[in-house]
Amino acid sequence: MNILLTGGAGYIGSHVAAPLVSAGHRVICFDNLSNSDPAVMERLEAITGRAVPLVTGDIRDGDALRQAMRDHAIEAVIHFAGLKAVGESVAEPMKYYDNNVRGTLSLLEAMADCGTKTLVFSSSATVYGQPQYLPLDESHPTSATNPYGRTKLMIEEMLADVAAADPEWRIAILRYFNPVGAHDSGLIGENPNGIPNNLMPFVSRVAAGRLGELSVFGDDYDTPDGTGVRDYIHVVDLAEGHVAALEAITKSEEPLSIWNLGTGQGYSVLDMVQAFERVNGVRIPYRIAPRRDGDVASCFASPDRAAHELGWKAERDLDAMCASSWNFERTLAGRNSD
Repeated sequence: MNILLTGGAGYIGSHVAAPLVSAGHRVICFDNLSNSDPAVMERLEAITGRAVPLVTGDIRDGDALRQAMRDHAIEAVIHFAGLKAVGESVAEPMKYYDNNVRGTLSLLEAMADCGTKTLVFSSSATVYGQPQYLPLDESHPTSATNPYGRTKLMIEEMLADVAAADPEWRIAILRYFNPVGAHDSGLIGENPNGIPNNLMPFVSRVAAGRLGELSVFGDDYDTPDGTGVRDYIHVVDLAEGHVAALEAITKSEEPLSIWNLGTGQGYSVLDMVQAFERVNGVRIPYRIAPRRDGDVASCFASPDRAAHELGWKAERDLDAMCASSWNFERTLAGRNSD
């Protein structure tokens, strides 16, 4: 298939591109490069042995999307092009509604105009809001505790309406938990512009001396050590889940499917810090900071539906997540020093 990855030069998009190319698909990335590096395309070619074209554009530009879809005869889209920092969404909600919600509407309109009705959407466990029970399965009620989560929930509802109105659509909603880690090659990984909002790249930069210390937001949650508990999933496992979901919906009779992508295991922030120190032989200085608005105490998945319906489950453990993150950070440092 010819597959368009919106936000394809980013952290998750680039990791999904690799197994798609290996599976024989032709991948085209569409990215505005607001939080990614065009050099990722060269690294993907080194990993896969095949060129991965990059179209520089913004998902809010419907004409650019239509042009890319027609130029490359796109048959399916995997949509990653979203802003994703909870704290930033609280401070700048309009920016999030504009990019995430309006951008997705622009994408859907372009897809419909081009007759491309196969879509995998990058959603989030934030749509479960404050957990009413754990682990979180796909039947858990949805809500949101921050603007970022609300944009994901609005998009999910939009996709459900589109699928109900036109049963020719094949849409997969993938609710991610917390992707971490990097490709084994060390060539691609999580390398956000500016100060990282996610835990693992922040930890890696502290370990490398690029940042002074880690801020741990809250140590008074109702968790074993007082810090927030999350379901961390290796990004390569997550990427393989996308391939499985795409294959499933192309054969499905259902216009809309929803799957969690997680491990079912929760780890606290301090668990992650201690594992990173142990696995990599480094020290991570940290300080306790006030809680962030919009955060919940614990959040981890029930991955049973994906196991049953997709034949997929996360295989890589916490040690692999920590080792691959540090390998990427060191590889990045080597490139920067050249």
